[in-house]
Amino acid sequence: MIIFVYYPMIAGSQMAFRNWNLSNLTDTSWVGFKNFAAILTDPVFYTVLRNTVVWVVASLVPQFVIGFALALWLRRKFAFRGLYQALIFFPWAISGFLIGILFRWMFNSEFGVINDLLSKVGLTDQAIPWLADPTTAMVAIIIANVWYGVTFFTIMILAALQSVPEELFEAAALDGAGKTRTLFQITIPYIRTTLALTVLLRVIWIFNFPDIIFGMTGGGPANQTHIITTWMIATTQRGDYGQASALGLIVVGILLIFSIFYLLAIREKKAVIT
Repeated sequence: MIIFVYYPMIAGSQMAFRNWNLSNLTDTSWVGFKNFAAILTDPVFYTVLRNTVVWVVASLVPQFVIGFALALWLRRKFAFRGLYQALIFFPWAISGFLIGILFRWMFNSEFGVINDLLSKVGLTDQAIPWLADPTTAMVAIIIANVWYGVTFFTIMILAALQSVPEELFEAAALDGAGKTRTLFQITIPYIRTTLALTVLLRVIWIFNFPDIIFGMTGGGPANQTHIITTWMIATTQRGDYGQASALGLIVVGILLIFSIFYLLAIREKKAVIT
């Protein structure tokens, strides 16, 4: 752990305060917060930050809703349920970068299957340049990420649902509670902690998930699909390890602050309910 985790963390963190560039390794002098200042004064950073917020929120909400619905469905007993579970869990076993490449071909403006299907059902009469237009490019990568991330919520929520005692549902049925009332008054309160922690883990994961974006757009066009972590990798590829390390610390700071406020909000809500 010290060799492969903690030492790289410390070494990478100190690089954020040095002039660490592959173009001039003879000068790795201490520059303090110069790298942070360069990032915060770069207009691209605020575009990337906005993209990151859109990426996280627009991916998280559909993933949660669809994953919850699938988990409720898979909790029921029906024929070939095990087969359906295997098919739904399958995307989680595939590399995120590979998924990005697959969706890049699907959204290809010339011979992609998405445009072909849209034209066949009459929704468009000309090819849509999905990955060349900034707006549609962001939509495309979010669709790919939703498809990939639904599995995580399905797995976690299904595991939590299986821990709910059947006696609670039987008692609710005897009291005349319908499916909606049972869902919101028994099921969700019982697995509330799991739901809250699953959402937190997924926010952190999506925030730090550049694989699909690199596979589909590489952050383009014109930085319009870059998130902070993809921009950090692009900065590393330019050889500026100092600014890339500074971006890494900014990511850690943002997620740490979000996690603290999120956990405090959950605790306050539980206290009010109690």
